[in-house]
Amino acid sequence: MKFTLFLLFALSMTTLSFGQMKDTGVYLTGYTIPQEKEVIGYVKSKTSAIKSITLGGEFTNAFSISKDQLITVKRKKLSASRDWYDVVLHIETEKGKTTETVRLLKDHFIRNKVIAHRGAWKNTGATENSIAALQHAVRLGCTGSEFDVHMSSDSLPVIHHDAAIDGVSIAKTNADVLLKMKLSNGEFLPTLENYIREGTKQNTTKLVLEIKPSELGKESSIALTHKIVALVHQLHAQAWIDYISFDYDVCLEVMKLAPYAKVAYLRGEKTPDELAADHFFGSDYHFSFYEKNPGWINESHQKGLTINVWTVNEKPLMEKLLQQQVDFITTNEPELLLTLPGAK
Repeated sequence: MKFTLFLLFALSMTTLSFGQMKDTGVYLTGYTIPQEKEVIGYVKSKTSAIKSITLGGEFTNAFSISKDQLITVKRKKLSASRDWYDVVLHIETEKGKTTETVRLLKDHFIRNKVIAHRGAWKNTGATENSIAALQHAVRLGCTGSEFDVHMSSDSLPVIHHDAAIDGVSIAKTNADVLLKMKLSNGEFLPTLENYIREGTKQNTTKLVLEIKPSELGKESSIALTHKIVALVHQLHAQAWIDYISFDYDVCLEVMKLAPYAKVAYLRGEKTPDELAADHFFGSDYHFSFYEKNPGWINESHQKGLTINVWTVNEKPLMEKLLQQQVDFITTNEPELLLTLPGAK
């Protein structure tokens, strides 16, 4: 009874918070505070031209904004004990005045080539796509931890790889039923909100969010995309999240909703020319596509695209891909990949 009441309260609060959230159309081109440079990013608007911006909030003295809307950091004003800073933007546009709070994160993200596939679970005893698997990936020192998102029938994003859990369709089942289900390690099925809240407690490992195509069709997939981007905005998690999907339209929708976002495509049929033309961050293909099209690696780098390869679990293939200078390798064996020359 207590769990049921808590669940109903949590769902009502989630619905309320989404209802209260206002999309001002304002975004930054970057949300991280570099370790050496002063430039953070430009303030942009998707809806109307910006006439002026002033900074507000507790940490205003640590940042400045130029006439062309570029935010820079005053490094000496930062606290050594604080990882992120919320800054209020008071914005005047052609359509009127608005405010937007942005979270600026100190960039201490690890620069290696290791992305833990569904977290670090295989050698840790955690369940894939669990919060425990995410925590293990962070402790290992992976540059990223990948996870998968579906949506319940009443529009709650949850973390799971397959479209069904123990034969229960996620897309056709209400959240109150799904959230009572346990993973093999004893955790309850994670919501996206809980997963992001855990992931944003640190700033060393990126959260690589895969938006799963819905079994209910394209409209549901796009609706999930809107829910996810809205929640990332609501939780001020822009600096932590990179996006991937097998659905090209979903990827394009993410970039439309969040022009700052780093988005990579998974399916494998698009050439580097096509991805670059649509302003992707990179490709994230199964290794077989690069074996069939070895020139794609150099072509991608020439066009400023990153290369991620999945799912690579054998040492010889890891070594070959590292020699080919791919940018990232997604693996169920992050512990092994971390030991290889060139992975760090």
